[in-house]
Amino acid sequence: MKTATIMFLVLAVALIGISSPASAEEYPANYMMFKGGIYSPSLSHDLDNFNGGSTTHLDSKTGFAGEIAYGHYFLPILAIELGAGYFESKGSPAAEPGKAKLKVVPLVATGKVLLPLGIFEPYGLFGIGAYITDLDVSGNIGNFRGSTDVTYGLHAGVGFNINFNKNVFAGLEGKYLWAEPSFGGQHVRLDGFITTADIGFRF
Repeated sequence: MKTATIMFLVLAVALIGISSPASAEEYPANYMMFKGGIYSPSLSHDLDNFNGGSTTHLDSKTGFAGEIAYGHYFLPILAIELGAGYFESKGSPAAEPGKAKLKVVPLVATGKVLLPLGIFEPYGLFGIGAYITDLDVSGNIGNFRGSTDVTYGLHAGVGFNINFNKNVFAGLEGKYLWAEPSFGGQHVRLDGFITTADIGFRF
């Protein structure tokens, strides 16, 4: 991930060199963004009655995250964004067979407060989302086998855009989410970081 970030920044600097600056007032009001990166859970997934035993800690591993978003600038410093995406995490117990895969489709609404500085555009974000969550459990002989749930949560974070011209931009974004779906009465917290590299097109 560090190597990819360095390569992205080098590319961005090179593109800035051949791009003409655009002021925020000249930007088209709408945009599409394509985001790809990683989901890093903050907590292990604890499941009761896994393989007929007591509570089992499933180590949660970093997985893929992606999103497509549509946004609108209401002001040069304020935008609202609607997005849909996918992220996942796998887990397995330390001392027994079996594994679990958490798959999530987020549908989110995000407000962004931006600081338009020409080419460089940092921002903070806060939003709400509905999370369609599926937990697949394999190798489990107990009562809990996984299911699908829809839950709601919050997210907040920061990011920045580099404006190559008034229509094309790219950037990096990091956000933390809070959500807790329930599967058969068991709660699995989705809390964690989503970090993405983004490319966008204004129109």
